[in-house]
Amino acid sequence: MAAHDKVSTLDIEASGLGRHSYPIEVGYVRADGSAYCTLIRPATDWEHWDPSAEQLHGITRDTLVRHGRAAGVVARQLNDALAGSTVYCDAWAHDFPWLARLYDEAGLSPTFRLESAARLLDDAGLQALPHLQRQALTAMGLARHRASNDARALQQALWSLARGLPLHAGG
Repeated sequence: MAAHDKVSTLDIEASGLGRHSYPIEVGYVRADGSAYCTLIRPATDWEHWDPSAEQLHGITRDTLVRHGRAAGVVARQLNDALAGSTVYCDAWAHDFPWLARLYDEAGLSPTFRLESAARLLDDAGLQALPHLQRQALTAMGLARHRASNDARALQQALWSLARGLPLHAGG
């Protein structure tokens, strides 16, 4: 990643953590700065709900049922917008299974690759990333734990690191 380049980033909010959790909101920011965020309506067999997760992201299950989009609609929109690109997240161990659950429900496969932001960073960058993300959220006046806000903060933090710290050449 060159210092003048921004990468595409993605974040997923979920019903909780663990095997039975599922995606409830997805947001991304592309390298060109365009952003997208949507709520995801739970599939009929997506029942897990963790009240402590709700306290973090502030999204109720009722809001998802009323305003969320079906998994197939969301998966197609992601595929259309992100086709052929590599998109980075900061919690790959959670985001990848949630993305897989979304696409399984939709009966589709992603047309883009989801990678951990850690693949771009050296040890110093990994240490600095959370602090820079918090700084970005504050500087942009964004609330934490909404998918597109977190994706934008990750993009800004990675860009800051690209301009100031040595990075690995691409993974």
